[in-house]
Amino acid sequence: MNQASAKPLYRIVEDYLLGFIDSGELVSGDLIPSEPQLAATLGVSQGTVKKAIDNLVWEKKLFRHQGKGTYVSRIDFNNSLFKYVSYGNVNGVDIRIDKKTSKRFIERGNSEICRRMNIADDTDLLYIERVGYVDNEPVMVEYSRWRADMLPGLENEDIHVPDLFYAVVVDKYKVPVVRAEETLTAEIVTQKTAAILQLDLNSPVLVLNRTTYTRDNEIIEIRITKGRGDMFSYKTEIGG
Repeated sequence: MNQASAKPLYRIVEDYLLGFIDSGELVSGDLIPSEPQLAATLGVSQGTVKKAIDNLVWEKKLFRHQGKGTYVSRIDFNNSLFKYVSYGNVNGVDIRIDKKTSKRFIERGNSEICRRMNIADDTDLLYIERVGYVDNEPVMVEYSRWRADMLPGLENEDIHVPDLFYAVVVDKYKVPVVRAEETLTAEIVTQKTAAILQLDLNSPVLVLNRTTYTRDNEIIEIRITKGRGDMFSYKTEIGG
């Protein structure tokens, strides 16, 4: 970075981030690089980066999710569905998880899933599979099925899926995410999940079953998240 510029360094950092947002390279729900990563890339202090991010958060261009990182924001991230959920390591300490979409396609819903969603058997569903990484090591995997009629075209690879998936649902498709129900259990890892998370077949995993609703109590998503028992924990916050 050219530090001879008359512009304050934190403003240069702001412009750097806004450039990605304005160009569409970062969109609503995308996780921006961490403060240490930005400081190293731009050759400035972490304090300078923090000030720039604080300003963009105040301007509602970005949103901080404690324990997860900072996101591009164009939706109401103060909604409790976004605000009170975080992931942690085995000791419960908040960690940053980077998610990558590994699979997405349209499938015919089986009778069990369709019954739970109160739709006809064999209705088209959008299957999304995402893997979460900590320091490039897989720690969790999400298997989710969505009402394909509410998210037309999202199966196409050219449509960007941000780290915070609900952002594309709300921001692009204008489908409100009203509430979610969750059940947390544990199990011995399946062969499929073991291969994704690089685990032995007798390893324990945490399992989070989520059902997500839009208006009129209509189910739009059924998701199963599985996390490594030795590296992953799930935490919610109740109250303000």
